[in-house]
Formats: sequence, structure tokens, C-alpha cells
Amino acid sequence: MSEDTKLVSKVLVLEGREQLNGRIKTFCDENNLVGVKAHGDNVMSILRSNVDLGGIFLSEDYGGREGGGLAIGREIHALRPELPIFLRREASDSLEDLQAGGDHAFRAAYTVADMGKLKRVLDECIFSLVYPNALVRGIAEMTQATLASQFKDVEIACESPYIVRDRIIYGELFSLIPLESNWCRGYMMLQTEEQPLMGFVRGDKTHVSAERASFREINNVLGEITNMIWGAFKNRYVAYEATSTGHLTQVPIIVNHLHRYISFGSEDPQLCFKYTLSDRQGGQASITVWQRFVFNLNWSPDKFKENETSVEALFESGELELF
Repeated sequence: MSEDTKLVSKVLVLEGREQLNGRIKTFCDENNLVGVKAHGDNVMSILRSNVDLGGIFLSEDYGGREGGGLAIGREIHALRPELPIFLRREASDSLEDLQAGGDHAFRAAYTVADMGKLKRVLDECIFSLVYPNALVRGIAEMTQATLASQFKDVEIACESPYIVRDRIIYGELFSLIPLESNWCRGYMMLQTEEQPLMGFVRGDKTHVSAERASFREINNVLGEITNMIWGAFKNRYVAYEATSTGHLTQVPIIVNHLHRYISFGSEDPQLCFKYTLSDRQGGQASITVWQRFVFNLNWSPDKFKENETSVEALFESGELELF
């Protein structure tokens, strides 16, 4: 991962005029967006799938008819209200005529003649939080090191970190652990699928005995990985000195398993990493691990710094002792 990490975000592009695709793609490339296209019949199924999205670019004439995009935009908003929809219009970059009638499905309007307004809106609702490069790079490093320590004979690949506004839960397994320091409060979440992880256990790719493979054992594998990442995060980024223990605000976490949805009580976008673990021998299906950071209770990146660990601090924490 480079020293200057550029965070990206995926946007679903639903454009009614093919001749404008090049213009929109150029805009995406210039603004750290990864555009993905969908055909009309597949839009709703894609929104129910494992696609991490930051928003949706939708044209008013999508579907080949005037106003066709408005109808599908309202459907999308009803299904996924956390995703901002940016509506391309022909003559106006205003939503006043729609909102006057009580329509609040769309986050902003734009025209291809002037996309400067759209860039400002993207900065407000997708790239609104600043993540220090050292933090983003360090998270990927410590997570890959942890995964490498818990799995045997595997290749680990990490995609470029990205920003999401989705609230979807992936797979059947997820772990959640609080993150607390003087500069952040929130959660780290790991998500994966049960069967590929079970395959790694049965294929002797973990430190769990293959004969003991069960859903409880793979829960332990994910739990140990979560604890180790949090420990590395704490050692590297959480100051040793005591922090204030006064009254701390909490918000409920809502999980709806039927809709694979989780809410942390915040509209802020989330920092996401995606890791793929592949069996070097090719005997097992690969594992995908999604990692999300939700700083929903406090985010003060101006106070962030990496620890300069002293010998005294190591003695105090118990990590070092006299021989």
C-alpha cells in the first residue's frame, strides 16, 4: 500500500444515455469513484447483493422514457434509504420541483454541463470523514499480519480500502468489538461466510484440529482474529496513559438478520477493507473477509498519532519483564 493512500468509493451508475457514459466515467476517475453499471432488470437484485456502495448516479430518463428514473429512484430509496441518489437532469440541477411535492428520495441533482456542484455534494456525504494515511495503511498491515498468523499456507490479498454507506451484513458470521481511545470511539466489524472458513478448518489450514471442525470452532477462529487485530490496533494507536472515564454516550446497535442489515445509529460513511485468502495448494475455496470501521461515537483525527513505545510502557503493560 502506498504512502499516500487514496480512498475510493463504488457508485452504481444508472444512466439512460449511452453517449454520456464516457463523461461520467471521467468524472468518477477524477474523484476517486469506481463506477459499476447495471442493466434495468437487475438493479434491485444487485442492491440486495454483496456490492459495497457509496451512492447511486441515476439519470431522470433511465429506462428509456421521460421520468423513468424518478420511479426507480423512489424504489431504490425505499429499499436502501442509506444510499444517496444523485439525479442527473437535463435542464436544471435543482430538486425544488420534486421536493415541493414531498419527494425526498434524491440527495442532489446535477447536469453534465456543470458537475462541480456534484463534487461538493460527494465530499459532504461520501468523503466527509478524513482518515489519516498512517491509520489506513497500518490497519491493512496489522490485519494481514494477523490473518497470516492464523492461517497456514495461504495467500492474502487486500483490495484498496474504500468508503461505503451500505449497512449490509455479509455472510453468516460477523464479529464486533469496541474501539476506544482519546481520538476515536466506535466499532470494528469482521464479516465472512461459514462454509469457506469451515473448509479451511477441515483442510488443516488453521490452528484448530480438523477433527474438531464445528460452527463453534470457526466462531473461535473469527473471535481470535478479532481480538488480535484489536490488540495490535491498541498497541499502535491507543495511548498508554489513562483516558477520561466520565459519562460516555452510547447508542443502540440494531441488527435485522432477515434483511441482512446493521445500524450503528449514525449516518456517517464507513471505512471498509476487503481481504481474500486463497489456498496455495488450491484444495479449498477462497475466503473473503470484510472489515469495517464505524467511528460513530467519536472521531477526532486531528488527535491521532502512532505510539512511540517506550521500554517503561512495555514493562507497565506486561509485554516486557525482567529475565
